[in-house]
Amino acid sequence: MIALLQRVTCASVVVNDLTVGAIDAGLLVLVCAERGDTEKEADALLGKLLSYRVFSDEAGKMNRSVTEVAGGLLLVPQFTLAADTQSGTRPSFTPAAAPELARRLFDYFVIQAGKKQARVATGQFGADMQVSLTNDGPVTFWLQVKPAI
Repeated sequence: MIALLQRVTCASVVVNDLTVGAIDAGLLVLVCAERGDTEKEADALLGKLLSYRVFSDEAGKMNRSVTEVAGGLLLVPQFTLAADTQSGTRPSFTPAAAPELARRLFDYFVIQAGKKQARVATGQFGADMQVSLTNDGPVTFWLQVKPAI
């Protein structure tokens, strides 16, 4: 599974002119399931995400996690993160999980996040979403947990 996380001062997702998810300070996380991913990869990615130190401490060093600062999480499904861009000028999405599996793993990821983090909002799986954010820093990281083969 892949997570592209961005430290934000605020972020929101709009679908059909309605805000479906929004947070103040925290992390906007684009989440992608790849072929072969299971709940094991989702759990590992979530654990890494929640403990990843991207927020500043008193000395200005990135030593605090989203959990430690009680930040919000805005989780947005994003299959295009799995794109194979190695050849040609059009991405291939064969590395992405099939939609049914991707939806199940995204829903699982959201439920597990809600058990561990107080403020969790989401985008809408399969929808045409407009995502707005104010990236704080900017700070952006790519996290990936590959399935054991």
